[in-house]
Amino acid sequence: QVQLVESGGGLVQPGGSLTLSCAASGFTFSNYAMSWARQAAGKGLEWIAGVNSAGTITKYRDSVKGRFTISRDNAKNTLYLQMNSLQPEDTAVYYCRKSRYSGIYDNDVQGQGTQVTVSS
Repeated sequence: QVQLVESGGGLVQPGGSLTLSCAASGFTFSNYAMSWARQAAGKGLEWIAGVNSAGTITKYRDSVKGRFTISRDNAKNTLYLQMNSLQPEDTAVYYCRKSRYSGIYDNDVQGQGTQVTVSS
């Protein structure tokens, strides 16, 4: 079955960086667009970044544009999120999502999440 396993979260100081990874299995990774979403405590889930199946087109939520970079390695079945200039408001559980399509960022399957905490 489809499995998405996030890793790389942790505690980081404001202004710091983290790279999240999502190991995918159970489907042909290179056929589907992938996304990252996050949920802060007491708030709703929000989509933050997506990449098409080939890894050639990316899209970002305005609040992370210029600071976060989504990428994928189709040979390794892995999705990444490079996060720079992290701020306390980036504190959330971050989820990896598989789309049903190659170029549209919907939510077919979501992983269990990894916690990112930005605090001094």
